[in-house]
Amino acid sequence: MSSNSTTSESEKLLDALIQIVGQAHVLTGDQVNQRATHFWDSSPLIAKALVRPANTQQTSDVLKLCHEASQVVVTHGGLTGLVDGNHTTDADIVLSLERQTAIESVDEKGHTMVVQAGAILQKIQEAAAKTNLQFGLDLGARGSCTIGGNISTNAGGLSVLRYGMTREQVLGLEVVLADGTVLSSMNQMMKNNAGYDLKHLFIGSEGTLGVITRAVLRLRAATPHVDTAMLAFSSFEQVTDLLNDISASLNSSLDAFEVIWQPFYQLNTNPKIEGTSTAPLPASYPLYAIVETRSNQADSATDQFQQALENAMNNGLIQDAVIAQSEKERTNIWHIREHIDIALSHNPVFVYDISLPIADMGHYVETTISTLEKQWPGVIVYVYGHLADGNLHVLVAPPCESPVDEETRCNWQNISNDIVYIPLQDLGGSISAEHGIGLTKKAYLHYSRTPAEVELMKTLKQTLDPAGILNPGKII
Repeated sequence: MSSNSTTSESEKLLDALIQIVGQAHVLTGDQVNQRATHFWDSSPLIAKALVRPANTQQTSDVLKLCHEASQVVVTHGGLTGLVDGNHTTDADIVLSLERQTAIESVDEKGHTMVVQAGAILQKIQEAAAKTNLQFGLDLGARGSCTIGGNISTNAGGLSVLRYGMTREQVLGLEVVLADGTVLSSMNQMMKNNAGYDLKHLFIGSEGTLGVITRAVLRLRAATPHVDTAMLAFSSFEQVTDLLNDISASLNSSLDAFEVIWQPFYQLNTNPKIEGTSTAPLPASYPLYAIVETRSNQADSATDQFQQALENAMNNGLIQDAVIAQSEKERTNIWHIREHIDIALSHNPVFVYDISLPIADMGHYVETTISTLEKQWPGVIVYVYGHLADGNLHVLVAPPCESPVDEETRCNWQNISNDIVYIPLQDLGGSISAEHGIGLTKKAYLHYSRTPAEVELMKTLKQTLDPAGILNPGKII
């Protein structure tokens, strides 16, 4: 086919898309390039076009057209992922759900909410709070990530200990398949064993099997009273002993248990760096943890929280502690954990999101840092994560006096990947705890999934997207 013929076909496709969503909602050229590639990457977005359907029907019509034309489609939400799952080329069409943001209904009695996939997580949290309910998912990127993205990556976040992953927050889904077929499985019941629960095919599939357009979310009773503490430890064994202790004493109210290794704490409380937090505890301890409980009772819950920490201190499980006395102090504590911009400003920096058994974490971190230091003397390794659910985030920043070229960066990335990922095989760990696979982890999927599992994934992909138009090349 000649280039003129190809151009003509492309123009016909764009014209047909305009007929579906309107001229203002098919962006091309500079309109696309003026957008950022990612929430943390300001370089221009590259795509043939960006299409903004207003609803499920328009999404269906767009996908049907692209399926017939064998046109690649990459769905974009809040662009806060960390595995290049949103990556596009100049031959791809971006399907943006930015117009599908409605919170359609809240059922106060049934504890459910119906939302469109482009709804921002924080807006969902706020809508639930207005009815004295709450949504069980919370992330540092709550103000920009979308629920469709959360579902498609099965996001974890800060409250997994109590409420589980995103999967546990979803009762029903509406999904548009690659050929435009609308699969409506908007179940609103807690129990429904009528055949296969098809929504689970799409939760965590990163837009490779279908495009999520609407969801039924599970809500919980509100727990407006919050108690938060920053704790310090001399060893990882102390951390795990404390987790076991307070998991029992605060079982009904424990909401978060976040561990932070010293380098990350020091970085984010360094008064010489703009945008850091005030250090609630000295920066001389090897490990720190944020412990938070939530309940609907104030005085009794606070008394129980303080008593549990006092007992732990008396039993030698904590070296130092401070309890937040105001929302300002609580926000300052959480900022230490959630503020990763400074760590990401290293060039280069390699970001990991892994999981492994809690019992193996301390030794894994020690040996991984030791191996990295042998490879790059002076390397900085930031480690923090959701200890109670076995999830660690690892940021590796090799020392360099000037920016490295792309070839060197890729070589360093591969070396770092092997150091971080290979030990997980023997530990029964995972290369991805909550951010998915995307492009950046695809080559390492076999470390966490068996050949039979990968083959079944390929079969599902071929069955639901035979033309291979949905986010191709991601995951498998």
